[in-house]
Amino acid sequence: MKLRTKYFGEIEYESSEHIRFPAGLFGFEEETDFLLLPFEGGENRMLCLQSMKTPCLAYTLLDPFYLCPQYTPVLQKSELRMFEVDSVEALCFYVLCAVKEPVSSSTVNLKCPIVINPTTSVARQIIMETDSYTMRQSLDTIHLDEGESKC
Repeated sequence: MKLRTKYFGEIEYESSEHIRFPAGLFGFEEETDFLLLPFEGGENRMLCLQSMKTPCLAYTLLDPFYLCPQYTPVLQKSELRMFEVDSVEALCFYVLCAVKEPVSSSTVNLKCPIVINPTTSVARQIIMETDSYTMRQSLDTIHLDEGESKC
């Protein structure tokens, strides 16, 4: 199948690559069908969440564990049941990145990750019930010169 995308032009994809958000994304509840596409050179740490309905709608996702190795997502039991899993280890986590100029001033939403069950391809954006993470963590506060992190 073919799909017109925001960053990659027209692409071919397989139906098995389709990711479904039953409740949509916050603010875009009508957008339920997406593809997860790697950006060139991103080594699967930076991905594009491309809407299948709206070609100009695409989000930049980052691997939170690469940004912040101590990132510890916690889901409620009811959320784990929605994903049909027993633990967070069975799920994939990504964080939305608001890309700004300069790039170092970009922010990531560590509090509301995109969570995907890789077995079912069902995804949801979850608001974690913790004060450990923020919705607008600046990238320039995550990677410090000595490799330390403030997240």
